[in-house]
Amino acid sequence: MKTADPELMRAINRLNVLDTVRRHGPISRVEISGRTQLSTTTVSAITASLLDDGLILSRHLGDIRTEGARGRPRVMLELNPDAARVVGAKIAASRMVFVVTDFCGNVLSTLALPIRIDRQPIGVIADLIEDGVRRCVVDAGLSLEDVDMVCLGLPGVIEHRTGRIRSSPVLREVNIDFADEMTARFGTPTIIESDAHAVTLGHHWFGKARDLEDMVLISLEQTLGLGVLHRNDLFRGAGGLSHNLGDLVLVASPEGTVRLASQAGENAILGSRPADGRFAEAIRLGRGMQHAQTLVLAQDNDLIAAAERAGAAIGLTLANIVTLFAPPRVIIVGSSLELGAPFIDSIRDAYEASVPPSLQGVAELVFDKSSDELWAQGAAAVALYELYESPWNTTGPAL
Repeated sequence: MKTADPELMRAINRLNVLDTVRRHGPISRVEISGRTQLSTTTVSAITASLLDDGLILSRHLGDIRTEGARGRPRVMLELNPDAARVVGAKIAASRMVFVVTDFCGNVLSTLALPIRIDRQPIGVIADLIEDGVRRCVVDAGLSLEDVDMVCLGLPGVIEHRTGRIRSSPVLREVNIDFADEMTARFGTPTIIESDAHAVTLGHHWFGKARDLEDMVLISLEQTLGLGVLHRNDLFRGAGGLSHNLGDLVLVASPEGTVRLASQAGENAILGSRPADGRFAEAIRLGRGMQHAQTLVLAQDNDLIAAAERAGAAIGLTLANIVTLFAPPRVIIVGSSLELGAPFIDSIRDAYEASVPPSLQGVAELVFDKSSDELWAQGAAAVALYELYESPWNTTGPAL
């Protein structure tokens, strides 16, 4: 019988212990053993290494000098916030948001730049991102030499392992080795990640899925994204590929193929209404959904019909996703939620009508207007997770 690679098993166990300390610390070694199902001997060896590397700290609960206290104080373990610094970013068509965090994911500085980058040359976009990262790092009282990793979250189809952007609605070019470009600019390892994956991890670490090991997230913005979390880890395709939910086929017939984006994408919704001057300008500036919300509240029939049609398509898609994965929670985020009740109610109604009777009540639907900072903080969490998986020594991650 073939056994697992010992080095791989050690790395997996080490990550498991470190993530358990992150999620539940301060925590004792005995509690870590119970949560991870690792032996106390293994936990002791791993935590000793983590203490040597400065990734975790120990502190005592209780004090033998306190009257009435008995025995030794309990030794509790927690992450060392100063072990590393990372930058996370949400890069969208009309804005960029950056955060710097410590090793625990606590935000040290935030920078929001309302800059329209849609379809700019890749060199210009790289310049703007570089300026934003550097400014946010300075605002945190740091320099790039103090930053261990950068993660940029963009919409589109992205290979996590290589940093290649196969396609993105904010870029003119396709198949761009963006990670190599930005790593060279920063002199710091840089990850390129799907923004949907980033906000999924953001919700797992800081948001509506902190209590779960398994969940699904749907992002409804310029692209329709999908994030699947299984046993605390993101599910990715071949080469670490992200999932463009908008490419999902709803109908295939001799007359043509109907994909989800053509029914429920932002462009499909906003393009359904004859554009007056203000509406067209709002779309151009990336504020189409905010303006659409005002029109929906004013009973604009064209937009209400488009919102209901899009909601029905998304509700059907959610039912199919729940049929495949049966997650305990599906979190729906993104700017399309600005459409309000007609859109959200249509999603719920279509979902309830389409989900199999055997799965009724299995998945909780949560609609959350997640802040841009949470998306960026999720990108920082992607970087932190990479660091948690990395071999370390006393001078930092061996990347």
